[in-house]
Amino acid sequence: MQRDHGGNLDEAQMRFGPGVWIDLSTGINRRPWPVPAISDDAWRNLPTRQAESRLIRVAASWYGCAPDRLLAVAGASAAIQLLPRVLPIGRAAVLQPTYNEHAASLTAAGWQVTPCPALADVKGADLAVVVNPNNPDGREWPPQQLRDLAATVGHLVVDESFADPRPDLSLAGNPPENCTLLRSFGKFWGLAGIRLGFVIGAPDLLARMAQAAGPWSVNGPALQIATAAMGDLAWADDAIGYHAEASLRLDRLALGAGWKQAGGTHLFRLYDTPDAAAAQDRLARAQIWSRRFPYSARWLRLGVPGNRAEWDRITEALKS
Repeated sequence: MQRDHGGNLDEAQMRFGPGVWIDLSTGINRRPWPVPAISDDAWRNLPTRQAESRLIRVAASWYGCAPDRLLAVAGASAAIQLLPRVLPIGRAAVLQPTYNEHAASLTAAGWQVTPCPALADVKGADLAVVVNPNNPDGREWPPQQLRDLAATVGHLVVDESFADPRPDLSLAGNPPENCTLLRSFGKFWGLAGIRLGFVIGAPDLLARMAQAAGPWSVNGPALQIATAAMGDLAWADDAIGYHAEASLRLDRLALGAGWKQAGGTHLFRLYDTPDAAAAQDRLARAQIWSRRFPYSARWLRLGVPGNRAEWDRITEALKS
């Protein structure tokens, strides 16, 4: 199974040359939380349980869940790799198109995976996977619809990696017992390099995942940075407000270039173009990297620019 991803800036530089690239191929916030100096202890010492507990308390407050229902892991992608290995293997249904690591990791772990185009098609599966809001098309499902779905499957995994600007979509406050939620830290806070994510679910499942992940799965600097960042509610409110407006601004530019909106979230937009390969090349000549998909010759995904210089570059590229 092909496991292509955004963020492959090396490929862009090999094809189009080095330079000052703007990587819009991911949905990572281009206006990251400002990281302060990291303590010497965080660098020198192994991560402590106290540091992890502090992060869990702050994260639980942000997500609106109980601390004993929350596990910190080395990125949401790490959780995607772990979950298929701690649940009994059976039949999995993945709502698609979506982030391709879900089906890939399930297949690698021995699950029988069925891609499903509609939510009703996943019913009856031993394990169902839904990304909400979905990547790359931004489809959304209200929490009650997913609670109803949980009653029809053995276990429901809801990937909420892009839900931070949309808490109204989240099941975190009251998930069904047979439901596990995945959350990404790096996308909304713009700090994907520290590799941090969270799993919200039943304590016994979290214990199995923690054992499978091994000791010190989250590094000390990540614990320190995320504890401060997730407690900075003023920054979070500003980030949500910016992206709500900026995503619409990007839509206007794309429409002016002759593209059609095909979906998206606060952090990325999806466009239907006459030729996605040509559209990507057009932007790449301005050293702006975008995301194409192997299953669509027309879809192009763009992250939201983060400052005036980035907006000027993409505006000029789409006019040319």
